[in-house]
Amino acid sequence: MIKKINEFIKRYDLFILTTHDPADADGLGAQMVIADILAQKGKKFRIINSSPIPEQFKFMDSNGIVECWDDAKHGLLVQQAGIFMVDTSDIDNIGLMKGPVRLSPEIFVIDHHELKPNLFISGICNPNAASTSEMAVEIAQKNKISLSRQSAFAAYIGIAYDTGFFAYPKTSKKTFNAVQLLLKQGVKPDEVYKYLYENSSLKALELQKRVISNLSIHGEGKIAVQIVRTKDFMDTGAKPENTDGFVNFPLRAHEIIVSILLKEMPDGKVRCSLRSKGKIDVSKLAHGFGGGGHFNAAGYKTDIGIEQALEIALDKIKEVLNK
Repeated sequence: MIKKINEFIKRYDLFILTTHDPADADGLGAQMVIADILAQKGKKFRIINSSPIPEQFKFMDSNGIVECWDDAKHGLLVQQAGIFMVDTSDIDNIGLMKGPVRLSPEIFVIDHHELKPNLFISGICNPNAASTSEMAVEIAQKNKISLSRQSAFAAYIGIAYDTGFFAYPKTSKKTFNAVQLLLKQGVKPDEVYKYLYENSSLKALELQKRVISNLSIHGEGKIAVQIVRTKDFMDTGAKPENTDGFVNFPLRAHEIIVSILLKEMPDGKVRCSLRSKGKIDVSKLAHGFGGGGHFNAAGYKTDIGIEQALEIALDKIKEVLNK
């Protein structure tokens, strides 16, 4: 792994780091760590994403180094830069950056999601890793790079976010080895928790109250469904990113095996988020609709209406549960 990434770093003087759109804590955390590695190796870099950092993660960029793609400003950069695409191996998942990165001489992926069938990537993909931030910290450690407190903090945020604060199945010894290194850099877990789980708005709380009140149960009590419509966002003033974590809530009930969250997006599409327990692989379902993710956490977008999307998702999940 280290040899492969170091050879890529040697080939270019300038790098552009991007992630899926919208960015989340793990994507941002991995970007910050890779940027730190590049800086300490004497390389130039720009962190450029398709859209602004979602409100709940803006605290991760206290130095203001994350940029949004601008054709006039960045157009000529990609032709001379190596591209690090982190926390996704699917170029269709990076929004406006999809076109520009294709102009780069080389794209290097660092990701921990399940690979889509027949998807070719150049880089490092480890679906067993708990997060891409964990992978980035391991890369820094093996390169004997001492992370700055800012990048260490961002990496811890990314790891905590993608592991549900170390509760999800992929959390491993490697996860805690990475965390131990970050704690030595001065990261305080209580601060991380406050930023991640005590930092939402009243608008988000009002939205969750409305969504939970309409929660429905299906599949003989094993499937929970939540729906967020455009009207819900308009009435509460909340944004699509304010639904972060909603899909996990029903899994608190031990009877619920699969949780579905459907939301109408500003672009007219419907976003379907899936979570499961145990041996129910929702990533296969997501791949069938052009999406992706993990064994127990996945999602996809669709152009069909929300009612039809729900009907199809329920049929597929019931089919899996019946087996």
